[in-house]
Amino acid sequence: MSAVITKPRSWMTDSNVSDLVSAMEEAADIARDVVTPLFRSDLNAISKGDGSPVTEADRRAELAMRDVFERRYPDYGLHGEEFGCDRPDASLRWVLDPVDGTRAFITGRPVFGTLIALMDEDEPVMGLIDQPISGERWIGVAGQTTRFNQNIKGKVGTRKCPELASAEMSCTAPDMVPMEPGSGWSQLAGTVRRVSWGGDCYAYGLMALGQIDVIAEGDLKIWDWAAVKPVVEGAGGLLVDWEGKPPGPDCDGRILALGDPSLLQEAVSLLNV
Repeated sequence: MSAVITKPRSWMTDSNVSDLVSAMEEAADIARDVVTPLFRSDLNAISKGDGSPVTEADRRAELAMRDVFERRYPDYGLHGEEFGCDRPDASLRWVLDPVDGTRAFITGRPVFGTLIALMDEDEPVMGLIDQPISGERWIGVAGQTTRFNQNIKGKVGTRKCPELASAEMSCTAPDMVPMEPGSGWSQLAGTVRRVSWGGDCYAYGLMALGQIDVIAEGDLKIWDWAAVKPVVEGAGGLLVDWEGKPPGPDCDGRILALGDPSLLQEAVSLLNV
């Protein structure tokens, strides 16, 4: 079993990539300026139609990010969690999640993040994870090594972990996965060394630093996984669906990330018992 890691496209020249990364960083900086003052404030959250929470931080940050991309790349598609999709037929499309991990945000835990991805047709070719409170930022570009700011200790590179029994596994919340005894997720969780909870997008950034080996989650939308895929893969890891295939827009939301791609066959086999 093998999965296809996203490759750079012919249009991804050094100059183009530099401009695109600049736009992502500008949008992330602006989102950080919006979100940071609202962290641990008296901000109220409301429930959306699917039951997930949303705050003014989510909405204000996405509008600010949209302004950046509308100004700099007016012909690109633009798909945000809070305000939908503009120009959906564009082959190049930005995908935005202004506050990934709203539950963490509203409970004062700094493991949420801002996510920005650039899709070429159905594949994410660039991604950014930003944690506004810690100041950490990861940037992934197809075919390049992931970049991580050096303001906080950490070195890019997933770690070798040839056996699941030695793996540190993460999942954001128990309600994302089938936890009944005998389920595939429980089989995987029972094989690894340890399972930790409550990561959101921050867990994928930690995987890119060699701190986490396996992430298996469900119920993710495209704005949850598109940005983290180039980050994980640019650090030496792999991100696929639970069948071991590259996820696409019609993905069922079950995502598997591995710091060591050699774990793929065993992990997928356990998830699909």
